[in-house]
Amino acid sequence: MDDSFYIEVFCEQKSHSQERICGDVFVSRRVKEEGRTIVVLSDGMGHGVKANMLATLTSTMALNFTEEHKDVARIAEIIMNTLPVCSERKMSYSTFTIIDIEHHGQTRIMEYDNPQTLILRGGEEFQPNWQCVMLGGDQHSGKEILTCTFRPRKEDRIVFCSDGIPQSGMGSEKFPFGWGRDNMRDYVLKLVSDNPDVSARHLAAKVVNLAHINDGYAPKDDTSCGVVYFREPRRLLLCTGPPIDEANDTVLASTVKEFKGSRILSGATTSDIVAREWKESITDTFEFDDPDLPPVSSMPGIDLITEGILTLTKVTDILRDYNPSYKLGKGPADRIVRMLMESDEIHFLIGTRINEAHQDPSLPLDLEIRRTVVRRIARLLEEKFLKEVDVRFL
Repeated sequence: MDDSFYIEVFCEQKSHSQERICGDVFVSRRVKEEGRTIVVLSDGMGHGVKANMLATLTSTMALNFTEEHKDVARIAEIIMNTLPVCSERKMSYSTFTIIDIEHHGQTRIMEYDNPQTLILRGGEEFQPNWQCVMLGGDQHSGKEILTCTFRPRKEDRIVFCSDGIPQSGMGSEKFPFGWGRDNMRDYVLKLVSDNPDVSARHLAAKVVNLAHINDGYAPKDDTSCGVVYFREPRRLLLCTGPPIDEANDTVLASTVKEFKGSRILSGATTSDIVAREWKESITDTFEFDDPDLPPVSSMPGIDLITEGILTLTKVTDILRDYNPSYKLGKGPADRIVRMLMESDEIHFLIGTRINEAHQDPSLPLDLEIRRTVVRRIARLLEEKFLKEVDVRFL
């Protein structure tokens, strides 16, 4: 795969209308040492807590065994032998879709009993050479695993879902037998045709929202749609803190100026340095969208200017709590998180001069020094959101 590719991964979910816990489970992992991204969607039998437990067990095993390069039939056999047997139906049941992406090579898809994965290329459905693997043994004889391998191209998309999507609307006048995979495919193709740059996040959300409408806003099953999008990376630079050596102020300012992508300055001293070196002026606002934080400022060439350590500490808290249903506000920390979520390649430029204000014992105990906060943000972005992160100290 081309080094300029970014692999955007997102899954949108809605629970059965009578449940707070979703019986579909989505997990993902970036294996940096091998240059791989693995994503798994599992649908546990039924809905609610029991379904979630089945799906959690399945998805976790699928993720770990795939990382270990186990054979697909062996993965399926181990999962099915491990799942507890339903006391009513006398069977252990949880579906799964596994997508194993080598960043510089092939992508392999393995699925058991989920709706067939949709692959988009050049505005059309792409059909790789799907193969059927039959499981052996007395217990699972005759069960089938669908698998395919292909080399992704830029702008390819992989759309995968649980059966809550094609079965949405079942029993209604419009879709007595459910919405169906063909209708889902046509809808996805139209969305991409109308907006070729639509993100994985927005595409998955639109599919789930339409299924939600099909069900009359009361889902009869857990509903999940995931999207993998191979595209050019969207780049963001977040610069915070003055350099330890004042002679490097010009280096900081020129690094920000030359960066190709969105730019955030976090901290009054940082923004003052850039403004001085660029010979620009900062315009302050007095809109307190977050009562806990000072308002944002603006300057030509910079997308967002905020206060420093307090704002970044709140960014950490939001990222830690963030999930698909989290509603971001208009405050400075929320705006930073929104820009982080919309970016793929995130670069941090961290000045390491000690700010005397942060040594004030009257400040909150949880106010941490800048580099610690940024490292926490970077770790969350890498592990929870699969972002490409680079941290540079100055």
